[in-house]
Order: sequence, then C-alpha cells, then structure tokens
Amino acid sequence: FTRGRGGSRCRTELNTAAGFPHNQHLAGRGGGVEAPGPLTGAEPPRKAVGTGPVAPLSHAAATVPLSRQTGEAVKASLRRLRALQGERAEAYRLLEEGHRAYLSSAPHYDFPRYRQLVHEITVAFSGISREVLGIAGRLRDELARPDLAQHLARLQEREQEKLQLTAQLQLARQQAQDQPHVDAHQQEVRELKHKLIKTIEAISEILQDLKYDSEEVE
Repeated sequence: FTRGRGGSRCRTELNTAAGFPHNQHLAGRGGGVEAPGPLTGAEPPRKAVGTGPVAPLSHAAATVPLSRQTGEAVKASLRRLRALQGERAEAYRLLEEGHRAYLSSAPHYDFPRYRQLVHEITVAFSGISREVLGIAGRLRDELARPDLAQHLARLQEREQEKLQLTAQLQLARQQAQDQPHVDAHQQEVRELKHKLIKTIEAISEILQDLKYDSEEVE
C-alpha cells in the first residue's frame, strides 16, 4: 500500500470488505393441519371387513423423516461453509502474492495493478462473508441449530479482525521498506504479525468447536 491517497483507498476497500457490506458478487417454513371436528348428523363410520382398529401414528415415527431432512440440510450447510473457508484461504494467498510483487516493484510501485487486485479480493471477501452470514441465519432460524449459528457469528468477527490486521500489516511492511531506519515501523510490523497469528489461532479454535458440536450430523 502507498502511504498517500492511493494506499489509503486500498486499505479502506479491504476494511470495507471486512465489515461485510452488500455486494453484487453473490446474492444470498411448514404449518400444522388442524384436525376436523366431529361430523354432526352423519351416520357412524362403517368398519371395514377384515380390518382392525388403526393404531395412531406415533410421534417418533412422524418426526423421524423431518429430523433426517434437517440433519442433511445441516450437513450441506457445513460442507458449504468449509468450501467458503477454502475460498477465503485462496483469496489470502493471492493477496499475499500480489503484495509481495507490489513491494518488489519499489521504488516505482506498480500501484494500478495492485489496486485492481485489492478490488477483486474485496469483492471475493464480501461475497464469502455475505454467504456465511446467510448460512448462520438458516442454521438459527430454519434448522434449529442456534449453537452452530453462534460459532459462525464468532467466526465472522474473527475473520473481520484478520482482514483488518492483514491490511494494516501490508501498509506497515511498505512503510518499513521505504523507511528502514525508522525502528517504529519495524516494531509495528512485529506487533501486527503477532496479533495476526493470535487471530488465526482463534479462528482455528472456533472451527474445532464447530466440528465438535456438529459431529452427530457428520
């Protein structure tokens, strides 16, 4: 990132993606039947020949198919979440590669190319975040799994933090490269790296908690 207006614009764009705005990359129940009352004036129902009384359908038997359906829907949601996390990892890899190339173009930084990369990564992150929030909403409101939805909410908070720290670290790296004699820049890089490592560890712990709490449907 440049220290001037252009670099600030790229950093702002990444931070905007971390806040999960709406974007154009990705776009994102059943009732009971009331039992009829007794028929007035009607003759008693005739008993069919050769048949005995029909046993009422047990509650467990009635709910098994619905439970199975719900379990499959939860599994599908978690599979999609894993795929989205993979997309996030790939986006971070591309962003890191692009930033290394950008720094290597010093002192005449190729800012237009890097700005385009930041824009594309921002669109990708925003779309991923929007879809993850949609999965969390479905788990909570439709699939009766608020526990799993809570893990996704925590995940999004940490992913937001990770993206913000990544943007700050990339800016600090450029400042440290442009002014190697300023110790404060080197110290800032070290501190941001440490914070980023802690955030990544927290994300891994959340994903482990999510896996543990969803083992019964896997």
